[in-house]
Amino acid sequence: MSGIRHLYVHLPFCAHRCGYCDFVTVVGRPGEHGGYVDALLAELDLERGLLAADAETVFLGGGTPTFTEERHLRRLLDGLPRASVMTIEANPETVTPGLAVLLRECGVNRVSLGAQTFDPALLAVLERHAGPDDVRRAFSYLRDAGFENISLDLIYGIPGQSAAGLEADLDAALGLGPDHLSCYELEAKAGTRFTHGHGAELARQADALEGYFERVVERLTGAGYRWYETANFCLPAASVGGRDLRAHHNLAYWLGRDYLGVGIGAVSTVGGLRWRNTPKLPLYVRSLADRARPPRDLEELPAETRGQERVMLGLRLDDPFQLNGEADLLDDRAVERLARHGLVERRGDELTLTRRGRLLGDGVTAELLN
Repeated sequence: MSGIRHLYVHLPFCAHRCGYCDFVTVVGRPGEHGGYVDALLAELDLERGLLAADAETVFLGGGTPTFTEERHLRRLLDGLPRASVMTIEANPETVTPGLAVLLRECGVNRVSLGAQTFDPALLAVLERHAGPDDVRRAFSYLRDAGFENISLDLIYGIPGQSAAGLEADLDAALGLGPDHLSCYELEAKAGTRFTHGHGAELARQADALEGYFERVVERLTGAGYRWYETANFCLPAASVGGRDLRAHHNLAYWLGRDYLGVGIGAVSTVGGLRWRNTPKLPLYVRSLADRARPPRDLEELPAETRGQERVMLGLRLDDPFQLNGEADLLDDRAVERLARHGLVERRGDELTLTRRGRLLGDGVTAELLN
């Protein structure tokens, strides 16, 4: 249970909780940022023995990591292991020239910028505070600071969004020339205030989502981006001097690698065991102040469960999936049937979804499993 090369760090603080969000977040509380960073570093110190000396990826997610007070954010970044790819999520309105420089000085070399949409009316529906000009300014500040790996997040299927509106969002995003794009269907979880306020429109919008997804894929691949995962696109290596611009931290999840997560609500998967930290901020901070691991929910992962997860996630990628020990998990008759329908291709121990199969997504993968 040692040698983990992927670390997730959860920074929960936000200026505001968007109505559709169901992540572990905490609004405001600037007076608690320093104590939380202390707790993060203490947890990391307790788990340091699990990590390899040469980390591949570190990912700071949230929440809004760049909402964390800068002096405490710098202290956290200075205390994290160095990694080949260090990513931080950022809301556009938090990015200043000074913050961009701070991130570069502290080893961050990839930023995931939450644009979501460039339509002010739809931003209001999502309860986002940043406007389109904030996105463009943040992008420019990051480029000026030397960032050569910037990802934009877009959401489609927002209540009130039209096909033309989606096209306009894609035009605006491509106009910035991002290195990577993540394009997600809006998923409003039951019980959020978003579903209460927009439930009827979300139901109507559902019929359009398949067409919107196809439109996203067509536009971005037509613009030269590699559709390497269901919702993710990057510039191909050949066009950027051989650099692999895929989201390497997420790639570790999709390939079934072990990873360590620190912070409230953070998940770890290590050697057949998965645990989730308490989502309660006071309990988390209090535990680490006493140099004790925070309360956790533990789940043992049988080999079959891990294999099924690996198939479900691995087939989201454009690279052929290497079955290895997972071949027994497949329904051979389903594989043959789906191959006849042009949805999957199998060559020996390699399985791939066709373009049409990828557009249909997890429904095809679910049919493949026994």
